[in-house]
Amino acid sequence: MTGPRAPGRVERYLLDCIAGGPIHFTLIDPDKSPGNAAGRIARGAVEQGSHAILLGGSTGISPEKMGEAARAVKAVVQVPAIIFPEGPGSLAREADAVLFMSLLNSRRLDLVVRAHAKAAPVVRRLGLEPIPLGYLVIEPGMRVGEVGEVDVVWRSDPDTAVGYALAAEYLGMRFVYLEAGSGAPTPVPAPIVRAVREAASVPILAGGGIRTADDARLLLEAGASALVTGTITEEEGLGSGFRGILQEVRRARGGH
Repeated sequence: MTGPRAPGRVERYLLDCIAGGPIHFTLIDPDKSPGNAAGRIARGAVEQGSHAILLGGSTGISPEKMGEAARAVKAVVQVPAIIFPEGPGSLAREADAVLFMSLLNSRRLDLVVRAHAKAAPVVRRLGLEPIPLGYLVIEPGMRVGEVGEVDVVWRSDPDTAVGYALAAEYLGMRFVYLEAGSGAPTPVPAPIVRAVREAASVPILAGGGIRTADDARLLLEAGASALVTGTITEEEGLGSGFRGILQEVRRARGGH
């Protein structure tokens, strides 16, 4: 009888990085930045200190488009290329890993677990490393909240966020992602991040609405283990806003 699945190479890399302080993920949408465009963003982001590349964002990304973006990214950077999936149809063997994530507060059972049962054999066949993650949508939720048919966790309700995060941890998920939604007017509130951080022992990712160094600083001070940004690079490129966020991450890591 075997024990729990041990962390794979990419998960160990992320945990080793987090052991040195908070980290940063750059989210690239292969539909909006296909192929070599994804590679250019990844190279610039990693040069500024981003620790991993997430590929995803749109619905209906084909395996071919995902694979093309992953190849382009891996050709120019050494950090992992990780799929941020919207379903089994967006998986591609060219990536290093996939966030195997349950949408915890969805009303749709397929997004909580049933789609995962269909995707798991595909993940295995493609040789992708699955990274178990609980995905929790916080008000306002934006498009992911609508498509995922979620009962959002209200910004004033850290207790509910703590309950979901602990449930995810107790079920064996190794990361928790607090998501305000792509393009959200403001990030996840710092009190929610702080409450989850104080209760849970797994790393906490925060994403959605992070546009400024001040946004990043508040989340990092609240205890976020990782920040995820995507919209800012789509709207502004790798400019001052992105650089300011990375500077805050480096500062939280003690300048490293």
